[in-house]
This record gives sequence, C-alpha cells and structure tokens, in this order.
Amino acid sequence: MSVDFEVEDGVAVISINRPEARNAVDRETALAVEAAVRKVNQDTAIRCAVITGTGGNFCAGMDLKAFLRGEVIRLPDTGFAGVTQADLQKPFIAAVEGYALAGGFEIMLACDMVVASSAAKFGLTEVRRGLVANAGGLVRLPRQMPVKLASEFVLTGEIFPVQRLADAGLVNRVVAEGEALAEAIKLAQAIAANGPMAVAVSRRVLKESLEWAEADLFERQFEITAPVFVSEDAREGAAAFAEKRKPVWKGR
Repeated sequence: MSVDFEVEDGVAVISINRPEARNAVDRETALAVEAAVRKVNQDTAIRCAVITGTGGNFCAGMDLKAFLRGEVIRLPDTGFAGVTQADLQKPFIAAVEGYALAGGFEIMLACDMVVASSAAKFGLTEVRRGLVANAGGLVRLPRQMPVKLASEFVLTGEIFPVQRLADAGLVNRVVAEGEALAEAIKLAQAIAANGPMAVAVSRRVLKESLEWAEADLFERQFEITAPVFVSEDAREGAAAFAEKRKPVWKGR
C-alpha cells in the first residue's frame, strides 16, 4: 500500500508510504490520498486529521519517474496528490520529518497547522527542474508569509532548515527528531476534544474572512457564527462546565 490510513479517538492519520522514494507521489499514491481525504470528510466520528510520511521523510513532491512515464498525478477535483485542491472539511495537520520538497511542501501549505522536527528541511524546488510550484506554492505561500520571503523560496528553489519557516510563521511547533507525528496527534486530539460545530464554524471564518472587506467583517462573522450560540452543543458545553464533566458533543 502506498498510503496507510488509521483512525483513533477521532483523529485520522494519513501516512504516505513510499520510503524508497522519499514518499514522492505517483498516480497510485495520489488516488490513495484522495480516497483517505474523502473518508475524513465523510466520517462524522473523525474530528481532525494528520498527514505525514513514513521512513523519516514527509514527501519529496512529484515522482519524476512517474512524470516521465506520463502518469497524471494532479487529480481533476483534488489537485496534486489528491489533497492540494481538495475540500478539506476537517482541520488538517502536517507532521513533517526529513524532507518536505516541491509538492510535499505544497501539501503542507494546504494544511491548517504544521508540526515539524528540528531536522526537517523544506523547499519549493520546482524551478530547479524547469517546473513551477503551481500546486499551491505560488498562490498560498505569499498568503502565509511575507511576499519577499515567498519570492526567495519560489525563485531560488533552495532548501531551508525548519527554523527559517518557524521564524516566518509557517510552522506551529518544532520538536525533536522523530517526534513530529506524536506531537501532531497530540495537537489533533486537543482539537478533536472541542465542539465540532464550533471548530468547523471558527475554521470557516478564519479562512473566508481573509477575503472580506474590513467594513463587513463583524456582520459577516455574526451571520455565520450566530447558529453556534443556539446549538445543542453550546448548551451541552455550558452544562458540562457547570456539572464538572466532559461534554458529550452532538455536532448540532
């Protein structure tokens, strides 16, 4: 199997499993990741997802040998590796060990949060191969870091240490080598313990409000968030606090 999929306590873990190729993505892998993302979206028991790679690397991007064979790795509805243009309906966390290069970097950019090991290395290396970072690098990176820094990443194709990304705000947590997945699961469990409706609505506003006019911010926010305050989960959260117990969420 090119992708492993596991679920425990509301957290799904999607692991790209091609360690012999530094988890570079061929068509089979892209289809398997796409299927895993679909499961995350459809399973109401899953509250959060982690995507990672096996064998000490996250993902080295597109499998160039597969590219030369003519394999189509960018899927019609979900983009590169079945994830970069997918409708990710739950929070996604990237757990990065080793290399996250080219398309692998762009998978990371599609995620809500990133946990990386102190030995992780990142780069949009497409230009070194005469290609362009059009799976998210060109359009997401300047929205997630200052444009002059993004220009250096995109135009030089250089590989950078994790601290460079952490300083730019692209990495949430830096952990010891070998600990990225465990820490990402810990972070995912903290999210999964919260009210699913509240998390989904909060995540929606975080993403959509970046494109709103300043004059419309609060009006549009209240329109989306108002149903949360009259939901069953809101009442359950307050009752659980008063009764000093864990809430039992309904997602409505």
